Amino acid sequence: MPDQTVPQVLIKFAQALGTNLNDHRLVIPEKSGSGYCSGFVFNKYLRLLIADYELNHNLPIENPDFDEAKRTIFFKFQNAFPAKEAAINTNHFSNAPSVLIGTSRVNTDDVIAVHSNTSVINIEVDAGYLHSLFNSADKSPVLQSLLENTQPLLYEQIIYPALQTIVNSILSDHVDKTFELFYLKIKAEELVCRLLMELEKRDEQRIYPINSHDIQTIYRVKAQILYRLDSPPLIAQLSADAGMSPAKLKRVFKQVFGDSIFSYFQNVRMQEAARLLRDEKLSVSETGYRLGFTNLSHFSRIFQEHMGMKPKQYSKL
Repeated sequence: MPDQTVPQVLIKFAQALGTNLNDHRLVIPEKSGSGYCSGFVFNKYLRLLIADYELNHNLPIENPDFDEAKRTIFFKFQNAFPAKEAAINTNHFSNAPSVLIGTSRVNTDDVIAVHSNTSVINIEVDAGYLHSLFNSADKSPVLQSLLENTQPLLYEQIIYPALQTIVNSILSDHVDKTFELFYLKIKAEELVCRLLMELEKRDEQRIYPINSHDIQTIYRVKAQILYRLDSPPLIAQLSADAGMSPAKLKRVFKQVFGDSIFSYFQNVRMQEAARLLRDEKLSVSETGYRLGFTNLSHFSRIFQEHMGMKPKQYSKL
């Protein structure tokens, strides 16, 4: 009898590579690439898939566990693995750890394609089960719409340090096989709970369904913003490039990322300032000028608002 705690897609993956699973872990054969993929079915409501591999060729695998009629909420962690040397050297904020949170009616491959080079953690939770854990009257519109799972929705949440600590424990803690499923289930549930707590803080009062075209468009806008941290975004230009009205652009961006375009830009800008001060040991003036500030007093004030201290103090930590 097959192990019902192993996802069927992992079994099919191993068969396609002509290899066997060791408990819940598939090690990619050297002839096919490198890395591994692990999967866990905790119960009929919750499953976890960890993938960190490179294949020599794309290998399309149909997921036998996928059920279109099933209402599922997914949590896809990206850039959450320990940084590889190449990623460390590039230092692009576009590689910042984040989580895509959405309903089963959204195809996240529209955002990140999972093919020959994959480093993601996927948690899937039954929407009905999750919905039953909360008092309906107390939920914000954002959380309510996600749990109802009646329309295509996508949110992105930056992974903050406390969340990254839990992710690291999933990836690196060595737990006796007796306790492995129990331990990972608790960690997966803690991640889901903390992410829902973050979504609950968002203040949108009306939630709109999102389609594949809008997802692709809004991520192109995000890439434009991150590409030029020395130049504040111009809504009119972004709107023209996106082929969206300014009103729709601002609405979709805030719904997905939880912040206005300029606030998002300014937050990323200050995170990059902190990195330049901390990792590249640039001076305060070099950092400010590199990020497009002509008034260093203004830069210092904005930095303090975001980081809780002046850049000169931060550089001495």
